[in-house]
Amino acid sequence: MELNNNYKNLQTSYLFSTIAKKVLDYVNENPDKEVIRLGIGDVTKPLCKSVVEALKKASCEMGTQEGFHGYGPEQGYSFLKDEIQKYYYNRKINLKTQEIFISDGAKSDLGNILDIFSKNNKVLIPDPVYPVYVDTNIMDDREIIFLEANQENSFLPIPDKNLKADIAYICSPNNPTGATYNKEQLTTWVNWALENNAIILFDAAYESFVSEDNLPRSIYEIEGAKSCAIEFCSFSKTAGFTGTRCGYTIVPEDLSYGDLSPNKMWLRRQTTKFNGVPYIIQRGAQAVFSENGQKEILENINYYKKNALLIAQTLKKHNIWFTGGINSPYIWLKCPNNMESWEFFNFLLYNIALVGTPGCGFGKNGEGFFRLTSFNTYEATKEAMERLDNLLGDL
Repeated sequence: MELNNNYKNLQTSYLFSTIAKKVLDYVNENPDKEVIRLGIGDVTKPLCKSVVEALKKASCEMGTQEGFHGYGPEQGYSFLKDEIQKYYYNRKINLKTQEIFISDGAKSDLGNILDIFSKNNKVLIPDPVYPVYVDTNIMDDREIIFLEANQENSFLPIPDKNLKADIAYICSPNNPTGATYNKEQLTTWVNWALENNAIILFDAAYESFVSEDNLPRSIYEIEGAKSCAIEFCSFSKTAGFTGTRCGYTIVPEDLSYGDLSPNKMWLRRQTTKFNGVPYIIQRGAQAVFSENGQKEILENINYYKKNALLIAQTLKKHNIWFTGGINSPYIWLKCPNNMESWEFFNFLLYNIALVGTPGCGFGKNGEGFFRLTSFNTYEATKEAMERLDNLLGDL
């Protein structure tokens, strides 16, 4: 018997667990200091009223003979898939319901989708990047090619036409940088994938934060994308489902590689290895697309955007370079005075009890950069920016 030796190639500690330990040490040393956390990307606003009412109603249904639901379809109930189909149709994207798969979140599917791909595939991943993309491929021992994202290209790298890879990851709006591709840039990506017989795994978890009309919220806004891309999305940031867990993945039927269909393969994988999302949760997710639900979640999103604007204004005041904050809940800033990422983390923690995320935790190109999020309360964000304003003024 052998275990998977590829786990030896992973970092021994997940980024956020390391941060948590450092913060705990600080709190134990400074029990009188109020720590403000603008690091981990969890939301703080509660579920909207429409969702809560739908969850209550579905819970009551489950307690009746006629309303009880047992095992559901692994790919999701039609009532939720129909709403997602309409959501895309309203943005002039036509999907078939059989192309939509309900999941317990984008993170799970981004890792699980690799089941349908050969371990011999070469994977193209931008650096810096959300760690899940890298770690799940390390676990399978795939060859990883890193694409340089940096300040010079505004952390929006474009593949060279001669670059060869089989699978490419794109996250737009990006985690951690907040940078967002425009249509011309995404068209270049799609053309590259079509020319190289490659597939794009497009993470659209933050699409609801896009404010500017010229920026795509889906890869399928680009001509040809249905023939080369799988899209992942989540209700976590859109509707505060971080503790409720629901998302969806779109696998177009137009995708075809030889005599194999990724759509049929993913259906087979899910019916074998996934039990589906609970009926109650899917009813809650359905309410997100109701007229009242859309209004209520927009209020929450605008609340976080207000926080992001506050952070951005503080950084601009001190001439600190950053991306994000407009179309994303993340603000990616260059550490002042050429500080390294962990150095700046300690600088903020021990001077003003403010917690962010060191950029180096997202890859080598993240060194010297730092991520702040807008997911705390407005009051906490305002207090944090007042502390930061005073601290930066003393540099």
